[in-house]
Amino acid sequence: MSTLTAGPRPSGPSRRLTSGLTWTMLRLHRTALFVWGGGLLTVLTALVWIHEAGPGIRSAVGDCTAADPFPMRCGFTHESAAEQVHTYGLALVSGCVTYLIYAIAVWAGAALTGRELESGTAHLAWTQSVTPARWLAAKLAVPAVLLTAGTTLAVLLCGWTRRAGDGELAGGWFITNVFISSGPVAVAYALAGLALGALAGLVLRRALPAAAAALAAAYVLHEVLDRFRMSLWPAVTTTGRAALHVPYGSMLLEHGSVTADGERVNTSLACVGTDGSALEACIRRGPWTDFWSTYQPQSHYWPLQLVESGLLLAVAGLATAVAFALLRRRHG
Repeated sequence: MSTLTAGPRPSGPSRRLTSGLTWTMLRLHRTALFVWGGGLLTVLTALVWIHEAGPGIRSAVGDCTAADPFPMRCGFTHESAAEQVHTYGLALVSGCVTYLIYAIAVWAGAALTGRELESGTAHLAWTQSVTPARWLAAKLAVPAVLLTAGTTLAVLLCGWTRRAGDGELAGGWFITNVFISSGPVAVAYALAGLALGALAGLVLRRALPAAAAALAAAYVLHEVLDRFRMSLWPAVTTTGRAALHVPYGSMLLEHGSVTADGERVNTSLACVGTDGSALEACIRRGPWTDFWSTYQPQSHYWPLQLVESGLLLAVAGLATAVAFALLRRRHG
């Protein structure tokens, strides 16, 4: 009789799935999973709409100009609409991808590890044949896979949208939002935020302090790399007439003139834009003998992306190693 009332028990792969660490974690953090999925869907939908709507708006400028008695007013109206679609819309989406590290770090510190240690949920799991190392591995691996897949998809769509139509409306490649949201460095930022947040939760073992510490760490990391980004790869320095005509699309870092005693003055704009005999006359009128400029050409986009991604992944790896060492020391 007791056998009949107990009912059939699940067995095989189904039972292992529902009782595994992955399934348990997804259920425990299903709210964050739904928020992440909804936010990602919103970003992807916005990017597809921007890609499809922008070229159509710009193509309408010519038709409107031909039919309107005030073509300048008509063209301005449609050009402004195109700018709003591409410049502001794409900037908003790019900003969400760029600063995703903050939200990830706060969530990882507050909910992923901090709250579970504070409430005792983690200790309960450790009493059910789950070692602390396996628990932490699952806490990091599952979000890492989801973040990598989702952020990669958003980055690919950001690049696809920027390549549509007028590139001038998408912003220069060296702008922070454009640079991060258009390359693999966005994924590296997400993984670094995850590792820093998890480490903060393990160190402080309380949700709110861990969230604050993770946010501060993510902010410092983001700002330091943003400040020194253009120094991560050797820049190009040119002199003479080439220094006055930096290649289109380059990030100009420094420029100026060279005085008679060989000193470089990086605040001088003398003779910029001149050439030929006008340039020679300009040189004779001033106390300088040459010109120079230092810049990052657009061809350095990928080296800068890879170096910054490597640094972020190193930070993520170091934070992860410290987290496992700390957990082993406390509960090994």
